Amino acid sequence: MLILGIDPGLATTGWGVIEQDKIRLRYVDHGVFSTKAGLPLPERLLDISKQLERLLAQLKPARVAVEELFFAKNTKTAMLVSQARGVILATIAQRGCELLEFTPLQIKQALTGFGRADKKQVEKMTSVILGMKQLKGPDDAIDALAAAICAAHTVKVKSKQ
Repeated sequence: MLILGIDPGLATTGWGVIEQDKIRLRYVDHGVFSTKAGLPLPERLLDISKQLERLLAQLKPARVAVEELFFAKNTKTAMLVSQARGVILATIAQRGCELLEFTPLQIKQALTGFGRADKKQVEKMTSVILGMKQLKGPDDAIDALAAAICAAHTVKVKSKQ
């Protein structure tokens, strides 16, 4: 089963893909979508949607994990990222993919056992879990791989009603 992780952003959206085979996780690919800073906001949001739609059509993931936002200071940035995240969620919903959402704290806890782990600890554990010596690439893409790993370790429990 392919699992796509997404770390939302307006300028840069990270994505990472892993394959889950029973209990083994295997690295597939990772990267970022970028938008041009000078473009009007609606065009940037549309660009994110189109790039994600192409990736979803190509990969056909069984699950998509999206990192939830956590901002303490910059309200303007939080609003812009929230809009990008909304477009990402809508694009995923249009494809009918199973969606899981995790806070940064949940992702760090799942990978390192410590919800306040720093970027280096998350990057190291992502590499270890995927059996790689070292991951290279933007932090956003590595964060997206971490979200995908968190989704792989999450079992959805269906309620009996």
